[in-house]
Amino acid sequence: MPEVKRRDSKGRKLWTGESQNSDGRYVYKYIDNRGDRKAVYSWRLTESDTVPKGKRQDVPLREKEKLIKKDLADNINFGGADITVLDLVKKYVSQKRGVRYNTQKNYNLVINIIQKEEFGILKIDKVKLSSAKSWLIKLQEGGKSYNTICTIRGVIKPAFQMAIDDDLIRKNPFDFKLPLL
Repeated sequence: MPEVKRRDSKGRKLWTGESQNSDGRYVYKYIDNRGDRKAVYSWRLTESDTVPKGKRQDVPLREKEKLIKKDLADNINFGGADITVLDLVKKYVSQKRGVRYNTQKNYNLVINIIQKEEFGILKIDKVKLSSAKSWLIKLQEGGKSYNTICTIRGVIKPAFQMAIDDDLIRKNPFDFKLPLL
């Protein structure tokens, strides 16, 4: 019996895990490194496809697939989508033992600042270099001193490094030289 090749509405062969919904939207289904079933969607299969009128522009499905396959191959845990910046910093601080009084005060200061900021509720896999820099600039423009910003970055940067070490994210968005703001 010959193998049946699945095709989209334009006659293109669909790869393993790909399908097209009746509304025209493409879907890629896969199993992540934790064994959970996941799916990603896009109105476009490839870069050359156009987005249907009234639908939001998005990354083509095959580009999303490439990133997912790379993450799976590199054993990235996909857990970064579930952890907020505040949760990450709290986890990092909770693992610090035997620190001096002033260090503990600085940890508490950073946690209090992050709790009051919208930045604290961002998922760590959504934080990019540009958003990290913008947030620190916003804090400076809001009246935080350069020393306070250095303290914040001094806590948050190693927290993100911990997330990299735990295979939750690929890059540290706070891994940049802090300019004199």
